[in-house]
Amino acid sequence: MYALRPSFSVSSRLNPPSFLRIHPILYYFFSSSSSYSSSSSSSSSHTQSSASNAIVVQYLIDTFQLSPARAASIMRSRRGLQSTEKPQSVYKYLSDLGFSDAHIRSAIRLAPQIAFSSIEKTLKPKIEFFQNLGLVGSDLGKLMSRHSPLLTVSLEKKLMPSVEILKNILSKDKCNDDLLLFMRRYSNLLIRSTYKMLSTNINYLQSCGIVDSQFFMLLKRQSSRFGRSESGVKDIVSMVVETGLSTNTKMFIHGLHVISSVSNATLKKKVELICSFGITEKECMRMFTSTPFLLRTSIGKLKHGLEFFMNEAKVSKSDIVRKPTCLMHAMQRRVLPRHRVLQIVKSKRLTMDHPKLIPTLGMSDGDFLDRFVYRFPDNMKDLLVAFRGNSVGALQPKELATSRWGSK
Repeated sequence: MYALRPSFSVSSRLNPPSFLRIHPILYYFFSSSSSYSSSSSSSSSHTQSSASNAIVVQYLIDTFQLSPARAASIMRSRRGLQSTEKPQSVYKYLSDLGFSDAHIRSAIRLAPQIAFSSIEKTLKPKIEFFQNLGLVGSDLGKLMSRHSPLLTVSLEKKLMPSVEILKNILSKDKCNDDLLLFMRRYSNLLIRSTYKMLSTNINYLQSCGIVDSQFFMLLKRQSSRFGRSESGVKDIVSMVVETGLSTNTKMFIHGLHVISSVSNATLKKKVELICSFGITEKECMRMFTSTPFLLRTSIGKLKHGLEFFMNEAKVSKSDIVRKPTCLMHAMQRRVLPRHRVLQIVKSKRLTMDHPKLIPTLGMSDGDFLDRFVYRFPDNMKDLLVAFRGNSVGALQPKELATSRWGSK
């Protein structure tokens, strides 16, 4: 039996309010719904039961660093419990598995019912299930410290069938590395969704042409989508198809990811913004089908990009529609420096051709500098200043030394 301490103490990190800094027995009485109108014999029996119950409350506070309020709240549904034997045995069991004290405390704080679970009937079968997947010792402790509700769901009805479905998708994942990565990041899908819903949605997406190698990308980026109703998933697929993306194209899965992560209202605003610059809705959809992630670009960035390319850089609408990735590049770090350099190259007629801005945006910095800066040593300083946006300073010698043109 865990000895009741004469004075109440708790870690300074918890720092409970002053009105909670009282002995757990008194706190339990104050928070209890019991009434003094009970008979004296009933009151005496209740007091003895509450006193024993308060011992468990104190154990939860000291061992798992729960706040007095949380510990008392947990014990209200366990008023018949008068011994710390079960939580003590759970603590020892997890510790023997290689869980650190921090792992155990975090696991219990997330799912307090674990402390009162049967080791043989409830915890051990699930722990062995995760161990067979390759999680042992501290690795298992880390997972459970963050996702301990996994130990509260049915092994036979939820965990085993759901994991089996995921393993079928990740058929090339022989060591379960991808599976365990998914479980660490998206345990909520296993906790909240039924395996039947998971299976139904996967079967439907497979019928749309999505292959196993693409499913893991969807699981990583949009795991919650697999927990939706079948009708919800079908609605998203229909929206993607309506944009012009065919289910048998490689871009379909990217379109599915984008459409499912952007609200209808936001999607409408972005389309309206693009069309306000003279681009038709049909052309806008063509931009999306070639570059689905365009619609994840913020409205502010889209507006700034369209204004710059069409009004200042004088890029044609057809070029923007053909290469919409130009609207996704960083304006200050990539677009403006290259635009300034090209303006000098054109104004000084340093080359016979007429270089366009958009094709240069896909170049690396090194390739761009070699082609439009280092190639012209007589104008190199001005070009570097334009590219850097400030004084060349001490950067010029280093850049000259590493360039192909400067070394000749």
